[in-house]
Amino acid sequence: MNDDGDGVLSRLERPLLYVMGLFYTIAGVMHFVVPKVYARIVPPQFPKPVVLVYLSGIAEIVLGIGVMIRRTRRLSAWGIIALLVAVFPANVHMAMSGELPDAVPDWAEDITRIGVWVRLPLQGALVLWAWWYTRETPETAE
Repeated sequence: MNDDGDGVLSRLERPLLYVMGLFYTIAGVMHFVVPKVYARIVPPQFPKPVVLVYLSGIAEIVLGIGVMIRRTRRLSAWGIIALLVAVFPANVHMAMSGELPDAVPDWAEDITRIGVWVRLPLQGALVLWAWWYTRETPETAE
């Protein structure tokens, strides 16, 4: 995705890296703050939903921090891609079940229902964003 070195994408690559890292780190912390909200979207065929929420939270924190560190950036970006693929069934389950978190106010239910469906193709965009940092560049090379 690096264009000729002076394009918009190349100027955004570094700042977006830190946005990504913070995004996943904060999301991971939220798994510990409100685990029951996340556990409700774990498909019923998966065992011990709260344990899975904690494990995915740990993964998000570790990978979010790791993607911001040059030495671990590529491996962490691949880990984020794997995590996004792994949690996709929960996102599908959330959209298909129509069940919304208790914290959603009545006035926001329709918006939230649309949001959970929009989130499904957004997963693809998040995968591409992480993939951007899997490339070997002078910055990621050791």
